[in-house]
Amino acid sequence: MIDKTILHRLFCRHYSEMIHLARTLLYDDAEAEDVAQDVFVRLMQNDILPPDEKMRAYLTRAIRNGCINRIRQKSMTEQLLGLYSLDVDTDCQQNEQRMATLEAIINFAETHLEEPHLTIFRLRFEEDLKLKDIASRLDMNLKTVFKYLSQSIQSVQKQFKI
Repeated sequence: MIDKTILHRLFCRHYSEMIHLARTLLYDDAEAEDVAQDVFVRLMQNDILPPDEKMRAYLTRAIRNGCINRIRQKSMTEQLLGLYSLDVDTDCQQNEQRMATLEAIINFAETHLEEPHLTIFRLRFEEDLKLKDIASRLDMNLKTVFKYLSQSIQSVQKQFKI
């Protein structure tokens, strides 16, 4: 069995690099720590240590192999859920909130904006036309189109406190 002081020195010298590598491969802090601890447990149980000049390479390889083994133990579904579950949930919630807000804005515009405000608002945000294009399509002055659009946007901002 290896002397604990030697093992402690190895731990202090290499642990942060090992954890960083394991986190990079596993995307999970708890599993990364488990893999690093497993490597040190196996080192403690072995009676032979690699030479100091090869220790870093040995530990890096041991972490890499431990991470690969962890990944192989998981099914593909578990791997994907582990990587994407939080991101997908928050993205879906944010998208649903955005869609609800956009629908509310459209409903407000259709019920509260009068012509030509509504037409300009639709051309700008539904058809994504530039002010210059809206002005030419409606045969209006560019400043007038800007004024109507600004008034419409202010009305929406006031209603939704944006």
